[in-house]
Amino acid sequence: MNLRKSSERKFYKPRCDFLKTEIIKLDPKYPEADKIARCAKVIRQGGLVIFPTETVYGIAADYNNEKAMARLREVKKRPDDKLFSVHISQKGLLSNYTPYHETKLFKLVDECWPGPLTVIVPTHEKGNTIGIRMPHNVIALYLVQESQCTVAAPSANISGDPAPSTCEEALKTLDGKVDIAIDGGEAKFGLASSVVDFTQDQPAVVREGVVKQEEVDSITNKKNILFVCTGNSCRSVMAEYYFKYLVQERDDVNVYSAGTSVFIRSSASSETVTVLKREDIDASMHRSQPLTSVLLKKSDLILVMTRNHRQQVIERVPEVEQRVYLLREFGQDAVSMVSSLDIPDPMGKPAEAYEEGLFIIKGALNKLTNLI
Repeated sequence: MNLRKSSERKFYKPRCDFLKTEIIKLDPKYPEADKIARCAKVIRQGGLVIFPTETVYGIAADYNNEKAMARLREVKKRPDDKLFSVHISQKGLLSNYTPYHETKLFKLVDECWPGPLTVIVPTHEKGNTIGIRMPHNVIALYLVQESQCTVAAPSANISGDPAPSTCEEALKTLDGKVDIAIDGGEAKFGLASSVVDFTQDQPAVVREGVVKQEEVDSITNKKNILFVCTGNSCRSVMAEYYFKYLVQERDDVNVYSAGTSVFIRSSASSETVTVLKREDIDASMHRSQPLTSVLLKKSDLILVMTRNHRQQVIERVPEVEQRVYLLREFGQDAVSMVSSLDIPDPMGKPAEAYEEGLFIIKGALNKLTNLI
């Protein structure tokens, strides 16, 4: 997948083997932006860069640059039939590489990314697969983001040798064979990322690392319920916290809420906190969150307050259409109030409006509890 104009692509001239690889030391917590930018430019121009992750050290190369990838394969002495995984800097970029949209995939990456997890998913080219990871290491994330290309990132070792956890270990066999090596200290885990295959019937760990099969099963088998309103300060908050109260004895359900127009994270409205407190429910620590594509894709059931919210959700992520419902459809009054299934926004209205809103929401959720 080419993420920039072909005219911008240049091949970085390799360093001669008799020259030592340049080492750039970076603070693992506060890496200098100008040095990251320089290393990213080397990648864009076809060079190879050793860099740290939280698992082991890797080699970064432009996945779409054929000469760079041929050089990477030669340096690692890697068989032609063994594919390279790629690194991304944001969860939402996952869909750029795969049409796969099952909730289990997004449940797992939202829980484990950034982190020591690689997922194998089908590509947009039928019959092909690709491994994708979002590293947790600050240097790795900045480097991938700044590179502005698809970054291949195998471990920085000769194939078959142990993966290095320090820059020094990586250069024992790769000195002079790559253009720059970033020394960001010792890798946190010193263990390659777990690899989970999503091309099988059930997600399966095919290379065990920090993330185990038991954890994968626990995360992917839970039901995710998402409530959506506009600002995530009134209606969806009432629904989230009251439903959490109803299912508090269950460990197989996750409950979330979000807003279609959240730009700054804020607390729930004082009126919302007050009406929930009368139910012995504390929402005082709530902070609003924006509605994202990953949040929608990981949800098994998406419950919205109005028809407009439903339309906004489907426009953002069309593939979730069959999982989106008006919350009031589950209420006792749904049959008799087909023409007014929207739950009114109480914002700016008297306290009675919040009480009425919670009454409607409770009616729907009490019924929903028996259905999941």
